[in-house]
Amino acid sequence: MLDRQTRAFYQRSAEIIKAVAHPLRVAVIDFLKDGEKCVCDIARYVGSERSNVSRHLAVMLKAGVLRCRKEGLQVFYELRTPCILNFLSCAAQALRHNVNEEIQLVEHLKGTRS
Repeated sequence: MLDRQTRAFYQRSAEIIKAVAHPLRVAVIDFLKDGEKCVCDIARYVGSERSNVSRHLAVMLKAGVLRCRKEGLQVFYELRTPCILNFLSCAAQALRHNVNEEIQLVEHLKGTRS
């Protein structure tokens, strides 16, 4: 049986994973790997309206994935925990494994139809 602290840890971890579980948010995280960017640059990069991007940024900010600072009228965001990039690398590796398995399956099917 899970104790209260472990359960709370899993809950909080799931909230962070949910906060990044959107293609636009993954793109933002990848864009921020090189450092702090303003909302205008982030919106341009992902090809979306500033208001939409701001909503996504707010979700990641609340989850603690990002931090922000204001300079005049501009708001700048950066990764609060750059180790989140390790998660993207892990996702890419899993994707490669999945693709390789699909290729092997297709090759097998080609061999059985001859």
